Amino acid sequence: MNQYLNRLQNDEIRFIDGSTLGPSFEAKQSFALDDTLCTKIGRLESPPTIRTWVHHNTIVLGIQDTRLPNLVNGVNYLNSQGYKAIVRNSGGLAVVLDEGVLNISLIFPEAEHKLQINDGYEMMYALIQDMFKDLTDKIVAKEIVGSYCPGDFDLSINGKKFAGISQRRIRKGVAVQIYLCINESGSKRASIVKDFYEIAINNQETSFNYPTILPNTMASLSELLSAEITVTDTMKRLLQSLIKLTPKLTPNSLFGDEIDLYNYHLQRMIDRNSEISSMQEC
Repeated sequence: MNQYLNRLQNDEIRFIDGSTLGPSFEAKQSFALDDTLCTKIGRLESPPTIRTWVHHNTIVLGIQDTRLPNLVNGVNYLNSQGYKAIVRNSGGLAVVLDEGVLNISLIFPEAEHKLQINDGYEMMYALIQDMFKDLTDKIVAKEIVGSYCPGDFDLSINGKKFAGISQRRIRKGVAVQIYLCINESGSKRASIVKDFYEIAINNQETSFNYPTILPNTMASLSELLSAEITVTDTMKRLLQSLIKLTPKLTPNSLFGDEIDLYNYHLQRMIDRNSEISSMQEC
């Protein structure tokens, strides 16, 4: 077994599934959940947790995106295309979430796993390779220039990106997060973000170098593998991989004082998004 998959092994892993909660489940809630879990798990007060989540027609912006010179016009464009915008509580840049995008969070204590920064990325990369090993051995981790939210651990097949991995650390807790474009058009998603940046920058000088997006650098797994893959299929693959790694995979939700901490983090996300929320009420 891959050395990084070995590091995922644990006596017990809690599994929280948010992949079927529907459009009323908002991305602000997901980021509040991960911060709650990251805090409690970092304190060794909660078990390591793997969480899945799907959100409908949402563009998740990074902190740098809030400094775009014509952000209001960019957000108005997203709204006109049927997307709502939120700002996450970490770095990175704009990504698209919809019904064909599955997100997975691996949340572990830093001390227990002695995770270096790249170890978290490698763990997620190894997990995705294991999930789809019967379909392909061509998944590569490297930056795909021209994609949205580019990074060293973009996942691609034949040079086309289908996933991006990020990492958040809070008080000795580590949350490794991935978005997986499972089906529908990857290039169409990229075109939405491309147009957003063009409108929000509007040919003005910026202190930050925003990506020049080339839509044909992105695709979904279904497109890349010429197969009808669904979020439900991918969930089954994830569970099959996890069952090999732990003798006790426990479906559960928040419990005890996690709920109070979640409400605190949710309010922080609501406050963080107050300005961008007001843009979308106009």
